Amino acid sequence: MTDAEALLWGELRRSNLDGLHFRRQQVVGGFIVDFYCHSIGLIIELDGGVHESQTAHNQDKERDGVLFARGLRVMRFKNEAVMSDLGKVLAQIVAAAKEQPESPLPIREGVGG
Repeated sequence: MTDAEALLWGELRRSNLDGLHFRRQQVVGGFIVDFYCHSIGLIIELDGGVHESQTAHNQDKERDGVLFARGLRVMRFKNEAVMSDLGKVLAQIVAAAKEQPESPLPIREGVGG
């Protein structure tokens, strides 16, 4: 687990964030996602340096599209955003959790995305 994942997990675990229950390293749609809240179909992905290449970006976009097609929402944050402004990241997650779309939201890019 990266430092950013550990920091965010400290806030998400045990339903500490607005009562939402997240799982870490959950298999969803054949992919392992960083954090997943089943009750609202929200996936949180943290991106480090390996996600900066065009190839990795294209793979992430394709993967997120598959998850979106399953009715899931994906938020991506750069590790640096979590480390430098955790409060803003958490606020964006809570805001997304409160959205009650009639259909799935488009893929979202969070702070630093």
